[in-house]
Amino acid sequence: MAKQSSRDRIELVYGSLDMLILRTLLWGPTHGHGIAKSIERVSEEMFKVEHGSLYPALQRLQQEGWITAEWGVSEKNQRAKYYRLTAAGRRQLAAETSRWERFVRAVTSVMRPAEPEEET
Repeated sequence: MAKQSSRDRIELVYGSLDMLILRTLLWGPTHGHGIAKSIERVSEEMFKVEHGSLYPALQRLQQEGWITAEWGVSEKNQRAKYYRLTAAGRRQLAAETSRWERFVRAVTSVMRPAEPEEET
């Protein structure tokens, strides 16, 4: 997999980071750095998740009750906060995924109309 240059990366659409975090946590509990690296890896390096965006989002998701956190020990034997998806978080992810799919369909419809519109 080729690494993307910073100019080739895509900016995350407002609100999409929350959905990506929730989706990442479907695979199981992980720490913040692991969440960021997972999103970057799965997006083939198109998204770079900065800690300045990630940790406020994690805090917001905790306040909403969509994730919980507890301290543990990382693979490198360091203390780390591990985040876990809650049942409410799973429901929120389903709602956000549905909303995102509608958004993508609408944008795709505008960008690639089936037939050119006629002027009236």
